[in-house]
Amino acid sequence: MICYAVIDTNVLVSALLSSKDDSATVQIVGHLICGTIIPIYSNAIVKEYREVLCRKKFGFSSEAVDYLLSAIEKYGMLVEPCPSGMVLPDMKDLPFYEVVLEKRSDDAYLVTGNIKHFPQEPFIVTPRELLDIFENCK
Repeated sequence: MICYAVIDTNVLVSALLSSKDDSATVQIVGHLICGTIIPIYSNAIVKEYREVLCRKKFGFSSEAVDYLLSAIEKYGMLVEPCPSGMVLPDMKDLPFYEVVLEKRSDDAYLVTGNIKHFPQEPFIVTPRELLDIFENCK
């Protein structure tokens, strides 16, 4: 199964911080690198990824950050979304929501560790929920 997904920044941070290869976030990034998840992104999302992943408090190597972001840009789909007019609890999450709305015709998901920051929608899922969706489609 191949799916389209907007990956929230917190999923990438969690994956890079994880010491467990079988954690849901690490598996999501693995699917992204292997091509079973086609990342959907906008310029605003990539800008946030870079800014957050380069924060000194995380200590991620520039090589790891560059590799991940280049994979997202190389294998992903750049989208420039239309404004939705939606108000979210954390407005910094709006670019992720608007990008997934643009690609809903492709059955895209928004994968986040902060479900409460978004409206309750069946296409907004946690990393574990997306992995369960993969399992049920085999």
